[in-house]
Amino acid sequence: MKYGYKRNVAMGFEEADSAIREALKENGFGVLTEINVHDKLKEKLDVDFRRYRILGACNPSIAHQALSAELEIGLLFPCNVVIWENDDKSTTVAAIDAEQMLAITEQDNLEPLFSEVNNLLRKAVDSI
Repeated sequence: MKYGYKRNVAMGFEEADSAIREALKENGFGVLTEINVHDKLKEKLDVDFRRYRILGACNPSIAHQALSAELEIGLLFPCNVVIWENDDKSTTVAAIDAEQMLAITEQDNLEPLFSEVNNLLRKAVDSI
């Protein structure tokens, strides 16, 4: 996956959801937004879709540094972490590759911040 990092875990969907939220918190992130894709697709299109959740995660300290350097960088916030249930009832947890997002900005001065975000997101995903 070119734009993210993913890991399959042998745990149920809700257990994985709780685990990644705690891991994000331990790595300095808060969850600012949440989209329950399963419920929204049922509500808007009356279709059944696997359990799938998008969490918008943000590390306030790093976000402040990035916004102080370039206000437009907020267009790339928050960092998405997604959770989906697989057919075998395992769960996949994936996080955006912040350095891939940085590539579209042409702001090399922000590379250390985006690298730090990647390291923290991977650490969170790997810890569950």
